[in-house]
Amino acid sequence: MTSLQKQLFSMQDLAYRDFHSNLMPGIDKNTIIGIRTPQLRKFAKQLAQTEEAEQFLRQLPHQYYEENNLHMMLITQIKEYESCLAEVERFLPYVDNWATCDLPVPKCFEKHKKELITVIRKWISSEKTYIVRYGIGLLMRLYLDGDFDPVYLELVTAVRSEKYYVNMMIAWYLATALAKQWEETIPYLEEHRLPEWVHRKTIQKAIESYRITKEQKEYLRSLR
Repeated sequence: MTSLQKQLFSMQDLAYRDFHSNLMPGIDKNTIIGIRTPQLRKFAKQLAQTEEAEQFLRQLPHQYYEENNLHMMLITQIKEYESCLAEVERFLPYVDNWATCDLPVPKCFEKHKKELITVIRKWISSEKTYIVRYGIGLLMRLYLDGDFDPVYLELVTAVRSEKYYVNMMIAWYLATALAKQWEETIPYLEEHRLPEWVHRKTIQKAIESYRITKEQKEYLRSLR
């Protein structure tokens, strides 16, 4: 066991490990240490920009789920866009679960949206589940407000996948888009442009959202 792994195991909460492992079917429970996210995030901030952190980022693949989360947390703290993007690209092929994939995005990405969109297009066309999910997640988090373009809706809805975690992200994106860009998004449901599962899941998630009005929810129910 490495020195860093020993530090991680010192934060282990077995009850939390058992609970969290149930949220990630398909992930070997033995690869989950059991560290609560706020505690791991605090550790990442302390570790960032140290020699130990630099060595850790070069060590792929990792053995434990929390090591992957720590890796992503360290990447998000890189302030220089090109360096950050290079680290994300290097790490994404090793992401094997939704929780690591959905961690907060690097802050530097918010200042480089024009350049980033080209990379997002590439990620969305990937054959790897969590690279596609990460790309759609960025469109959801960064491009549904002032930087919104209807073309991005086309990008997401053009994705056809048999992977649950891709389709779930598409539905999550569209439910969020309904909350923020209703007029542009609702035709995809009215005209049944989506695969049936995605269509129904989008409506379900939108109805569960507090950002969708009561009237909008009633209308969405009629489109099931």
